[in-house]
Amino acid sequence: MPLGSLAQARTQTSPIFNYPYSRTREALHALTYFREPDSCHGFKMKYVNPMTGGWAMTTISTCMQLLPSGFATQSYRSTDSTVFVVVEGRGRSRVADQEFRWGPQDIFVVPSWTRHVHFAEQESTLFSYSDRVVQEKLELWREDRSLA
Repeated sequence: MPLGSLAQARTQTSPIFNYPYSRTREALHALTYFREPDSCHGFKMKYVNPMTGGWAMTTISTCMQLLPSGFATQSYRSTDSTVFVVVEGRGRSRVADQEFRWGPQDIFVVPSWTRHVHFAEQESTLFSYSDRVVQEKLELWREDRSLA
């Protein structure tokens, strides 16, 4: 077995170093033809390690989501703290009792176990990263999709 193959077999980190946005955007758009948006996330994809099917990185969970124009998510909360980066579009999010307007290149954070909703005024894509993968490994991660 070549040394590179042995080293790859021992790591859970993805061998892919670059996940081009154009491919991600195309894949997200393809989802719109085959399913309805998730009520809490719109169309959301996680970045994965193609060798394992797990998260792309061992300690940081990364995702991209597409919110159609006019789409409002239902209230959601989870134990991971999540950083959102607006890639495209405009909208607003309510995090606990504060509302934030956002546009391209804006960044906002949703703390652990804090209810939040997103509203897309235009078709929008949001990149996010969190500590979910670590919480999953420790069997601590939880989510609440109730409307409360």
